[in-house]
Parts: sequence; C-alpha cells; structure tokens
Amino acid sequence: METSKYNPQTIEPKWQQIWKEQQLDQTPEPSDDRPKFYALSMFPYPSGSLHMGHVRNYTITDAIARFKRMSGYRVLHPMGWDAFGLPAENAAIDRNTHPATWTFQNIEQMRSQLKQIGLSYDWDRELATCAPDYYHWTQWLFLEFLGAGLAYQKEATVNWDPIDQTVLANEQVDSDGRSWRSGAKVEKRKLRQWFFKITDYADRLLQDLDQLPHWPERVKTMQANWIGKSIGAELTFPIVQPSETAAKITVFTTRPDTIYGVSYVVLAPEHPLVKEITTAEQKDQVEAFITAVASISEIDRTAEDKPKQGVFTGGYVINPFTNQEVPIWIADYVLLEYGTGAVMGVPAHDVRDFAFAKQYGLPIQQVIISNSQTEVKELKSAYTETGIMIQSDRFNGLDSVTAKTKIIEYAEANNWGKARIQYRLRDWLISRQRYWGCPIPIIHCPDCGIVPVPDQDLPVELPENVELTGRGGSPLAQLSSWVNVKCPKCGTHAKRETDTMDTFIDSSWYYLRFTDAKNPKEAFTKAKVNDWMSVDQYVGGVEHAILHLLYSRFFTKVLSDRHLLNFNEPFQRLLTQGMVQGLTYSNPKKEGKDKWISSTLVNPADPRDPETGEPLEVGYATMSKSKGNGVSPQQVIEKYGADVMRMFVLFKAPPEKDLEWDEADVEGQWRFLNRIWRLVTEFVEAQPKITDIPDKNLKRAIHTAIKEITEDLTGDYQLNTAISELMKLSNALQDSSDKASFTFKEGIETLLILLAPFAPHIACELWSMLGYQNTILTHKWLVHDPNALIVDEITLVIQINGKVRGSIQVPSGADKTALEEYARNSEVAQKYLEGKEIKKAIAVPGKLVNFVIL
Repeated sequence: METSKYNPQTIEPKWQQIWKEQQLDQTPEPSDDRPKFYALSMFPYPSGSLHMGHVRNYTITDAIARFKRMSGYRVLHPMGWDAFGLPAENAAIDRNTHPATWTFQNIEQMRSQLKQIGLSYDWDRELATCAPDYYHWTQWLFLEFLGAGLAYQKEATVNWDPIDQTVLANEQVDSDGRSWRSGAKVEKRKLRQWFFKITDYADRLLQDLDQLPHWPERVKTMQANWIGKSIGAELTFPIVQPSETAAKITVFTTRPDTIYGVSYVVLAPEHPLVKEITTAEQKDQVEAFITAVASISEIDRTAEDKPKQGVFTGGYVINPFTNQEVPIWIADYVLLEYGTGAVMGVPAHDVRDFAFAKQYGLPIQQVIISNSQTEVKELKSAYTETGIMIQSDRFNGLDSVTAKTKIIEYAEANNWGKARIQYRLRDWLISRQRYWGCPIPIIHCPDCGIVPVPDQDLPVELPENVELTGRGGSPLAQLSSWVNVKCPKCGTHAKRETDTMDTFIDSSWYYLRFTDAKNPKEAFTKAKVNDWMSVDQYVGGVEHAILHLLYSRFFTKVLSDRHLLNFNEPFQRLLTQGMVQGLTYSNPKKEGKDKWISSTLVNPADPRDPETGEPLEVGYATMSKSKGNGVSPQQVIEKYGADVMRMFVLFKAPPEKDLEWDEADVEGQWRFLNRIWRLVTEFVEAQPKITDIPDKNLKRAIHTAIKEITEDLTGDYQLNTAISELMKLSNALQDSSDKASFTFKEGIETLLILLAPFAPHIACELWSMLGYQNTILTHKWLVHDPNALIVDEITLVIQINGKVRGSIQVPSGADKTALEEYARNSEVAQKYLEGKEIKKAIAVPGKLVNFVIL
C-alpha cells in the first residue's frame, strides 16, 4: 500500500463526526458502578470567538478527562456559557440589537470552535445562564437564601453617572473617576440594594480552607486575605458635644496596645455623624472635601502610594484612657464599609497615620519602644513592631502583646469597649440596575412589604420589548406592563423588583446544575448532585481565585445547611493555569492604548513604529486585542490542525506557568506528530511478519513511558513532561534495529494509546490503520510491567587517571570486585594499561571504574 500523508484538515473533521455518531462523550448514569470523576473548566463568557487562553484551559481539562475515561472512570465533563452581563447589554446598544440575539449568535459560533478542538464534552448537558430553564432555578435559589435569612435589602453607596442618569459598575469608572460612556465625573449616591449575608459564613469559609489540600497555596492565601480575619477590640470615644443621635464614636483596632498614643480620630467622609459633629466654622471645608472625595475610586482612596487627604471637622472626642480631648477629622483613606467607618489615629505606630500626622501637623506620641531601646527618640518613621509599653499609665513596662489583653480587659471593666473579631469581608451586593441579568423574584407590596414570587410563578422571565439606551436607570423599571402586578398574598396593586442579579450568582452554582442539567422540575436531584459532586478537578484562571471561588464555596455551604447537598466544598482539586503570552511591541514614547503596536504591522527583524519610525520595545505579554499580540486559534487549526495546537499548549510549559507563544515551537509539534505518522504508516505499509525475538531495551523504553506518563497524569498533572516521555518513546522506536519484532508492535500501539488524551484525532486515525475497529479512546489505559524496567546490563565508564577513555557493558548486579575485573580485562583499559603499574583502582557501582597509574 502507498503511505498516506498526515492531513489534519481531513482527519480531524472525520473523527469529530464519528465521535458524534458514536455518542462517545455522553456521561454515564450514576447506576454505572465505575468510580466517578468530575472534570470541569471554568465556563466562558460568550464573546463570539475563542482565544488561546480558552484553548489552554479546555485542553488541559480535556486531556485529564480522556485519561480518566481510559483509566476506567465514568467521567462528567460538561460545558456551558456564563451568558448574562453588562458586555452583552452594551454590545446590544452599540449594534441596535437584542442582548439575547447577540449572545446566542456568539454561543453558536464558540460552540462550533470548541468542537473543532476535539474537546470531549457531553453537549447534551450544555447550559446557558441566560436561558429561562437555567435562571428559573437561579431565582429559586435566591428564594432559598431569602428563606434562610441570608438575602436582605439596605441602602448602599453606588457609582452614579449624572449625565446618563444610571448606576455604573466599578469597571465602568476609569482611573480619573469618569464614566466610561459619558465621560462625566462619577458621583457617589445611596440606593436601596440587595445583599447576600456572606459575612455569616466568614469564619467557616476561612477555617475550611484547611479541607482543601489540593488547592494552590497562593489561592488559599488570597482567599484568607480577602476574608481578612482581624482579632482586636472595639473601643468607644465620647463626643465632647454629643449630637442628638449619638454620644460616642466607636472604632475597631487590632492595636489596642497603642490607645495611649491616639492623637486624633478620623471618620469616613460618608459617615452619618460627620454633618452633626462638624462646626459652623468648618462646614464649607468639610462639604467641599466630601464632594471631592465622592469622585475618587475606593482603589485610589486606599492605595499605599497615593497621598492621604483630610480635613478637620471642628469636633472633638475624649480618649477615655487618658481623659484628653482629641480632634475629629475626616479622611479619604477611611471607608464607611470597612469596620465601623471610624479609626483611631496613632501616628507613632501606623505608617498611614504617621504620614497623615506629618502632613497636617498632628501630634506624634510614641507609646511602644523596642526591647533594646533605652530612651525615647524622635521617630523618623512609624514604629509598628511589638515591644515595651511606655507613656501608657498603669501599663508601662508591660510587653505590648500582654498589654493588648490587659487593655481590653480594662476597657470592658469600664464600659469603654470590648474584645472583637472583625472580618475584611463585606456582605455581597448582588443587585444590578441592568436589564441583561437574572430578574430578582421579589414583589414589593404597599401592604405586605417584600413578597417572594411563588414557586409556581417561576421563572420571572425577562420581557423582550425593552428599550436599551444605557441611560436613565434600569430598563426594566421603564416597562410598566412588566413592573405593575398584583401582590401574590393580598391582591393589592404592587410592583416587581426591577434590579437583576450580579452574574457571579449565575456562576456560583452552575457546577451543580451540570449534574442534572435538563431537569425541568428541580435545580438538581439530590441523588445525582451528591453522586457526582464534589468536582474532582477544576481548571481555570487565577484571576478568579477570590470572588468566583469564594462565592461558589459560600453557595455550597448554604445549600448544604439547607439539606440540599451532602458536601460543603465544591472543588476538591484546583488547577490555576498560567496565561498565554504573545510577542508584544510597544512604543515607550506613547501613552495609553496608543503605545501598543500590532504585531501584524511590525517587521520582527527591525521593529519600529509604522507611523513615527521610532524603535519599539519587544517583550512578551498576555495576549489581548488591545496589545495587538493575539493569535487566533482558528488560524492555527487551519494551518496545523487542532492536535498540533493541543500538543503545543500542553507541552510548552507546566500547566500552572505562563506560556509564551512561539511559532517555532508550534512547528516543532507539527514535526513530532508527522514523525509519529510516518513511524506508524511505514510499519503498516511494510506489513512485517512479527517475530518473537525479544528487544529488552525497547521493552524497557515502552514500560518506562507507561509508568512516567501515568504518574504525570495523576496528581499534579505535569502534562508537559508527559509529552516529553512520548518523544522519548518515539525516538526509541525510531532507533530500533528490529521493526518486525513483537516488542516493536507493542511499542507502536503503546505510543498511540499514550498519545490519545493529548492528540485524539491522529491517535484514532493511526489506530484504525492498525486494523482495530474500536476507537482508541475507549481502550483501557496501560499498566507498566515492573519486571520490564529491570536493567540486565549497565554502561560502565572506564577512566584512566580521572580521564574518560571509553565504556563497556557489564551485568547490572556486579559488585566492586567484579566491576574492576571487567574493566581491567576490557580492550579499552588494556590499551592504556599495557606496561603500566596500577597504583589504585576505584570502582563506583553502577557508574565507573577509575585506574590510577604512574
């Protein structure tokens, strides 16, 4: 027969169709008695086109899923779409279309692209969070939270665009505090918003990180820092001239040992007491400052490298420990949402307070010195370590750690404060004044108050006949025919809730729906969700390490407490894959988006700005449209095929590390798959008469590959080194002198079986050429033979006076005496030892013999 050529453009569509017809990727039912494995990638937002970050994420998970199927597991490997959100609404406004139309067009396009890559998804479980059959159950879950007392409304500060008359998400406000659309200076306003009480679970979310040994440590650290458990004290400062509503200001501090060093108390500009305690003389300054701060983002207000601004209110409080009056200031670095919205200023022992005090000429009194310090000196910077208490009345001489406890006890005895644990974590603001999101299933009745939509009336569907302008608040609020309803309890004319939910809600439970994706009667059945969960391997970007993972853990714990689940952590193993980086060109003399020059406009041999001719800086950066350094997966598939692209993203770097895109390395994988193609097709073409002549070295190479690749696909998933082992086996087969032995045939088959999870199309094609009817993807994974790894002979290096002169093959079990004898009698040694006196022979078992001669 004539050897065919490797043509992925023909082979890959052929096998994708066969897999579809054979329904290979459908998920077995729980009644299947094989062990389960749930492999899940973080599902994508349907933007319309895949990028290389998608390809890497999904290929990693797919290789794991395919390996587990071949290893005897029943595997759940689903895909869906995180399809609600502001980008779709904005795109609909820009394109004068409906968000649903735009979204489902993108889904269709991306689904087609995913299928081209050969990903083994169970497409029968596909879901989209914007579909009523999904958000029906998102609404039902909201009502579960409401019933548990974990959903509530309160006033909260939002970003307000005064021109468009609408609320903006934080990402819609630029670094100058302006609206992304209108360019107006964003204001802070208070609106009534919906929250989930995630703070009730703060301690469990923190403690249960210990239940996740297979999560990256840095992700657990990021979550712990976000939860931000602080142990300290809540202390009260009486106001010198109490207002009508308050007689004291309460602060939280982790450093009660510094209470005697307080030189001012500072409030958040939004604090409700500010207006009451501000004197007439300071009123204009205070109001001007509050107006100015309203246009500054929280990030800028709390950034370490930004100068801290403040203003004196004219009011005073009394430090109950010293009985001295201290001034009340307001400052931009204090946020109402954190702690009590008030902090005590201790310049001598806090870096931020020190800078603030220096800027405004406030007193700095040191009350803790280091153990080695003998006298108090003027501080050049804040002393933030522990030490010995000074200028602290009855606590002088105590070490500051002991003093913390003593001071809290003293405060409690005098009703000045109490011990308290506080968390940085705030309750989750879930409401959005937008159209393209899951409607909140609440009706506001003038008589009954907040009324849940009855279960039988779910889902509350989004109306289609809305006008989207991006201005004037929620589009739903403008649609009276949808808003005005009768109260389900009393029949009174009432109004629907017009806010929609944060899209993080949708992604906080999708992994549960996948276990029972088409159930029309329940979000999921207990039997199925408890059978498949928890997710055995979750793969996604580290950018979701905090919010998405934290919210998913919160959801799981709440539903477990509601007896809907029998587990309390959603993801047992987590792999945060690195970013895909592209060669990037930038002009350092330009600013903003203009600095990035598309790679298509640059001569790599002499990179210059095509407009100015100035030399460009060259480096690697995460692929993005704005940087002009992206590579289209479609282009790669058209040129090399999906298997080559899969092999490259798996081989180039360990999964958790960033990957630099390099066309030369893609070419390398193309050549490697072509070598495998030739190796197999030449074997098939030769149709050799298989002999029983053993080939111990090749046998060892075969079973070494099985052992090493199995280990690489278990645990930490070192997919790049697994492909390296495939290359070693390929080389061993290529170098074999007997290509008609039974061992060689075994090696060819082994190579394809081990290749299948990584490059399934070519593996299937070559397997069929070997004459097998069943697809290789259902073949049982191989187990290595330990006996085949035993080495009968080793290479013994022979040295004369420490210089290598050659090597010989000797029995692997030879002891030192035998090794010396083999070496002494070898032709290599005889050539150099003839007529020479051996002063000493040094034998290193398994390695060498060195003869020392005169």
